Amino acid sequence: MEVRVVEGEFMGENLKIGVVVARFNDLLTGELLKGALDCFERHGVDRVDVVKVPGSFEIPLAAKKLAERGYDAVLALGAVVRGETKHFDLVASEVAKGVAKVSLDTGVPVIFGVITVEDELQGFDRAGVKSNKGFEYAMATLEMANLMKKLRD
Repeated sequence: MEVRVVEGEFMGENLKIGVVVARFNDLLTGELLKGALDCFERHGVDRVDVVKVPGSFEIPLAAKKLAERGYDAVLALGAVVRGETKHFDLVASEVAKGVAKVSLDTGVPVIFGVITVEDELQGFDRAGVKSNKGFEYAMATLEMANLMKKLRD
């Protein structure tokens, strides 16, 4: 029996990456973006284009436009903080569904880098105080971009 394992690498050369970042909760999303850009720079990504949208709900549409324009992968960054209403649940759910749909519809990896947190303190832990999830999401972006290139070849 022959077993072939195909995996993506964390190499940025010859990759064109799009990042969609929400401005709402920008204290958190700005840190996520810094972490992601640090990762892309360290791994030699040739080109990164950043598109800013008003909030997380607007991420899927901008991600779709980038995916349709020849980017190897798109990283969606946002922060949804629970409040006193059901708005949190609606936004978080619709953004997740929208990002997944863009990826499946276009065949371009769109990485869900939207943190959903109970409060700002938990958000700061995820956006840089304890670790920066933006860096981790960027690593997944690199891996999936490279994996998709392998699967196309």
